Amino acid sequence: MTIQPIAPQPVTAAGETSQAAAVRAPVQTMDSEVFMSLLVAQLKNQNPSAPMDTNQMMSQTIQLSMMEKMQELTTNSQEGFSLQMRQAAAQLVGQSVDYTLTDGTTGTGIASSVSYSGAVPTVKVGDLSIPLDSITGLTAPAAP
Repeated sequence: MTIQPIAPQPVTAAGETSQAAAVRAPVQTMDSEVFMSLLVAQLKNQNPSAPMDTNQMMSQTIQLSMMEKMQELTTNSQEGFSLQMRQAAAQLVGQSVDYTLTDGTTGTGIASSVSYSGAVPTVKVGDLSIPLDSITGLTAPAAP
C-alpha cells in the first residue's frame, strides 16, 4: 500500500483552507514608483568606466513625466464627462422623454427624478428607471 502525500493548503482568516487563496494575480501596470526603483537600480549597478548616458536618463525621466500627465488628463476627462452626464440627466426632470430599452421596447413619459447611484445616471419615468444613454428624445411640456 502506497501512501500519497497531502499537499498543504493555505489557511484563510477563518481557519478554512482555500484553493483560491493560493492564486495571486500578477501586477500588470507600471507606475512612477516602479520606474524610479528601476532607474535607481540601473544607476547603482552601472559600470563606472562606462556610465549611463545622461541624455538617455533625461529622456526616460521626461517620458515618465509625460505618462503621469497623460494619466492625469485621462482622469480629469473622465470626471468631466461624468459631471456632464449628471447635469444632462438633472435637466430632464419634468420633461417628456422618449426612450428605447435594451430589449427594443420603446416608450414615452415624464421624467420625475434622477438617480446617480450607478456608473450611468438613471431617469425615473413612471415606474421604470431608464439609463440616460437609453433616452432617445426630449419634448418640452406645452406652456399653459
